[in-house]
Amino acid sequence: MYKLTSSLAAAMLIISATPLALLADDDILSIRTNVLEAEPLASKALTLDEAIRLAVSSDDPYLLEPGEQAAAFEDRSVSDSQLADPKLRFNFANWPTNSFSYTQEGMTQIQLGVSQAFPKGDTLKYRRAKRLVQAKGQRYKQSLRLREIILDTRLNWLELYYWTEAKTKVGESRQAVAELIEVVEAIYATGRETSQDILRAQLELSLLDDRLVEIERKSSVTRAALARRIGTMAANRQLTKARPAVRHPSDIAVTRDLLNQHPAIQMFDANVDAADKDVAIAGEQKKPGWSVNVGYGARGGDQADFASVGVAMDMPIFTGKRQDKQISAAKKSRQASRLSRDAVLLDLRKNLEAAFADWRQLQDRVSLYQSVVLKRAKETTEASLTSYQSGVTDFPELVRARLAELDAELKLLRLQADRLKAQSKLLFLEGEDNA
Repeated sequence: MYKLTSSLAAAMLIISATPLALLADDDILSIRTNVLEAEPLASKALTLDEAIRLAVSSDDPYLLEPGEQAAAFEDRSVSDSQLADPKLRFNFANWPTNSFSYTQEGMTQIQLGVSQAFPKGDTLKYRRAKRLVQAKGQRYKQSLRLREIILDTRLNWLELYYWTEAKTKVGESRQAVAELIEVVEAIYATGRETSQDILRAQLELSLLDDRLVEIERKSSVTRAALARRIGTMAANRQLTKARPAVRHPSDIAVTRDLLNQHPAIQMFDANVDAADKDVAIAGEQKKPGWSVNVGYGARGGDQADFASVGVAMDMPIFTGKRQDKQISAAKKSRQASRLSRDAVLLDLRKNLEAAFADWRQLQDRVSLYQSVVLKRAKETTEASLTSYQSGVTDFPELVRARLAELDAELKLLRLQADRLKAQSKLLFLEGEDNA
């Protein structure tokens, strides 16, 4: 096994550790300044904060629908608390059929009447209160969907950021392996290497190409999911190269106490309040409802006209199979709403415990990879290069070491992205306004 020259070895180390075609800082700053001045806003790098702003300010039907429902319930609170429309009655009474004369009989009348019904007890008041509570529930639902949109945008942006960085890492490794193949092919042309080394390197190069294709596929899927929130034009922009920053969550005990104020819980609290109003409405049905009738009968000739006033009342006497059952059903529905609320709270607590454990343990793994695994992977690559130069190891071993370093770098990126995702889930549970 022949040794590589020292200049080639240095070049290989540079390729494996840094991006290609590095420019001086002043040159990079000049290029970036010129490009930013010339390019439109749509081509600037998309940050995580900007993506969230775009998501929450978009006309997303998913976010707007509860607001419309709330407005509808508020309108119903007015209409449902009004008295029923009065009824107008018009009659031709006691009309003689032999002559159809208005003045022939003293009892012949043209009657005009008005009646107004009044519901039982405070039914109207409770109906209004129920609709207002339902409107409040829809406002909480809108707050919940806002949190969901922020979380979904964060998760998709972070996932896209991971695939973007992974593409860069794999592309750099592919370039490094391609450089190695050129060197080995040159050595092979002199008869000092075997074709097996070249074939093995080309196989690894093909596998890296496959990785790039898969990364592009995953990037496209994730970008489409992000476009659902911020629009296709914004989602197609390049992401910022700066590592994303997500606010540090509060202590788990603090977040656990805040779960009672989570909009998912407040939404179910509103459902319980609405069920309370249903119980009150059912209770009012045991009270009598009543109506007032006013009538006037005009008679022909010299006959005096008739006026009448009447009151009609319900008689809720046999309540065992009607009103009592309605009250019982309303109470059971209220209890079901309370149980649903408690179940959601238990789910939120479970999600909190899981997200917090995930977030904390992922930090341990990130620290391990940063301080130990990645460092050793780089040292292994350098040692393999030195051994290859000395003729101790073969060429495939050198390629494997370089790919093992790539895997370690990708794993670190994955762990960092997953930790930020777990952090985002904690913020979803805690709330964005509790910093």
